[in-house]
Amino acid sequence: MSKHLFDLLLTPAEMAAVDAAAAASGIDSFGLMEKAGASVAAAALRLHPGALRFVILCGPGNNGGDAYVAARHLHESGARVALFHLGDPMRLKGDAARARIGCALEGQGLDLYRPETGDVVVDGLFGAGLGRAVSADVRALIERVTEAAIPVLAIDLPSGLDGRTGKVLGAAFRACNTITFMTRKPGHLLMPGRELCGELEVFDIGIPARIVRAEAGGIIAENTPDAWKSALPAGQLETHKYKRGHLVVFSGEADKTGAARMSAISGLKAGAGLVTIAAPRAAIAANAAHLTAVMLHAIDDEADLGDWLSDKRLQTFVLGPGFGIGARARGFVSALADRHLVLDADGISSFKDDPQQLFDLFRGEPRLVLTPHEGEFARLFPDIGGDDGLGKVDKAVAAARRANAAIIYKGADTVIAAPDGRALINTNAPVWLATAGSGDVLAGIIGGLLAQGLPAFEAAAAGVWLHGKAGQRAGKGLTAEELAAEVLPL
Repeated sequence: MSKHLFDLLLTPAEMAAVDAAAAASGIDSFGLMEKAGASVAAAALRLHPGALRFVILCGPGNNGGDAYVAARHLHESGARVALFHLGDPMRLKGDAARARIGCALEGQGLDLYRPETGDVVVDGLFGAGLGRAVSADVRALIERVTEAAIPVLAIDLPSGLDGRTGKVLGAAFRACNTITFMTRKPGHLLMPGRELCGELEVFDIGIPARIVRAEAGGIIAENTPDAWKSALPAGQLETHKYKRGHLVVFSGEADKTGAARMSAISGLKAGAGLVTIAAPRAAIAANAAHLTAVMLHAIDDEADLGDWLSDKRLQTFVLGPGFGIGARARGFVSALADRHLVLDADGISSFKDDPQQLFDLFRGEPRLVLTPHEGEFARLFPDIGGDDGLGKVDKAVAAARRANAAIIYKGADTVIAAPDGRALINTNAPVWLATAGSGDVLAGIIGGLLAQGLPAFEAAAAGVWLHGKAGQRAGKGLTAEELAAEVLPL
C-alpha cells in the first residue's frame, strides 16, 4: 500500500466512486480485478502452504469476480480448488462475468459446501458493499464454517460485515486474514469488524493515489500523528512555564482526591507548564500529602471560583474525575463556559437530565472536550446513541455537531470527532488500558495539551494517541498510577 494512502479510510461508497473514476480515466477495470484476484491467490498460497483444498466462495458482484480470478490462479498453480457460488453465476455482468468465463472450474451451489479437514475458505461473497442482513443460506454457511473451525481468507472484508460501520449484519465470517485493495475502510478498524478481519493486508492494484484522494471524503482517518501534528506548537528556545500553559484540575472531597491527582500528574507530564489542583478546603491536606510539583488552590463554591477566574491566565480546566455528580458540578461548568474545558466522568453525568443546558454554554469556537464511554454517551445523546442505523463514527460526529465539542467516544475502537465532521478512529490502545483510573489519566493528558494551545479536536486526538502509547509502555497489569508515570510529551 502506498504510504501516501496509509491513514486514509474510504467508505464503500467512496471506494466504488474510486473504481468508477479509475475506469473513466482509461484504466482497464478488468485489469484491476485481475491484479486483485492474483494478489488474493498469492496470499492464500503464502499464508496456507499446507492447505489440502482451497474452497472459493463467489458472490454475485465484483467481490465474486475477484474470487473467480483467485480460483483460476490457484488452480493453475496446481492447488486443489473447489468453487461454490451464491445465486445463478450466469446472471453476473461486466468484469465479474468475464472473470467467471475465464475460470475453467465448475461451481456448485453454496448450500452444497460441506467442510473437510484441510480446507481453507476464500470468502468472495460480498466484501465491503453489503448493506443488509445476510440471507438464511449464507448464515447457515457461516455457521458451518465457524463450527468446523475452517480458516477463512476474506477478500476486501469478511462477508456479513458492514464496511462503513464494522457492524455484523446478521452473521459474519471470522477471518484469519483479510486482503483489501488500495486503502482500508472504517469497518476494518471499528469493532467488531477489527477483530473479525484477523490480520489485514492492503494491496496496491495500480489505481493512482490522486484518483483515490480525489474521490475520498477525507474526513475519516486513523488516529496517527499525521492527523494532528501540524497543530502542535513550534518549539521555542526562549520559553517559560506560562507560555506552556496553566492547567487546573478540580478535586473531589477529601475521600475522593486520587482521580484528580492522576489527571493533574498526567497533564504535567503531557507538557503543561503549570498544573494546579483546585480542591475544597477540607480536601487540601489529603491532596498535599501526595503532591510536590502540582500546586494547590482552595475552592469551595462558585463564589470562590468566580474570584479566582479574574486571573485570565487560567484558561484550561479538567472537571469530572472524582468530583461528584450534581448541582455543584453544573455551577462550576457554567462559570467556565468561556474557558477551555475537558469534561469527564462525574462532570458528564451531572448533565444527564438536561444535556442541552451544557451544550448551550459552549457555542462559538469549539473549546469543550467530552469523553463519554458507552453509557455516558447514551445519557448525553439518547436519541443518537439509540439509533441502530448509525455506526460509531456517525454517532460521534452527530454528537460533536450537537454539542459543538470534540467528542471522544471511548471503547476498544475509540472515535474522536469534531463539529465540522472530521473523525479519527484510534487503534493503538492495548486491551489492558481498560482499568480503573485510566480515563482520569486521559482527561489530564488532553487538558495538558489544551493548555499548550492545541485546538479541542487536535488535543483530544493527540491525547488519545498518547494515552495508548503510555499503555503500551506500561504493559500488561498496569495500574492508573503506572500509566500516568509513562505519559510522555509530544
